[in-house]
Amino acid sequence: MDLTPYVDALRRDLAVAAEAGGEEARALAERLAAPLDSSVRLMLLDALSAAADEITRELAPASVELRLRAGDPEFVVATPPAPPQEPERDAPPAPELDEAATARINLRLPEQLKAEVEQAASRDRLSVNSWLVRAAAAAVTAEPRGPSQRGGRIGQSFTGWVR
Repeated sequence: MDLTPYVDALRRDLAVAAEAGGEEARALAERLAAPLDSSVRLMLLDALSAAADEITRELAPASVELRLRAGDPEFVVATPPAPPQEPERDAPPAPELDEAATARINLRLPEQLKAEVEQAASRDRLSVNSWLVRAAAAAVTAEPRGPSQRGGRIGQSFTGWVR
């Protein structure tokens, strides 16, 4: 970002204002404009830095940095890396069941859980019974959990982003 047009505009505005004061004021304005150049650039950098800080607060967890390259400010937007995602597990294949060897079970679910099970089965285009059979088969064939993982207190770590 080139600050020169902004500094030049300020210099022109100072000259226009000084014209109203006569020849002496115009000459004084010209003498003051050159030493003010670096001070004006520094103030503009301070304003840009403050703006970057405000934007960073709004974009969290992303951030905006103001960097100087060859004397010119440059904005750099840094987005956090995507949180690591667990690899998707394929749904376990439906267990090979001998239809003659099926057993009946009565299952009582809270209304909200029942509704969620029905929605999940519908998403997978399965009957509730088939979906529950797959869920039970997946739970039975899943990796066994150790005692430290069951309680959720010892040896468990959490990863991700908090806002």
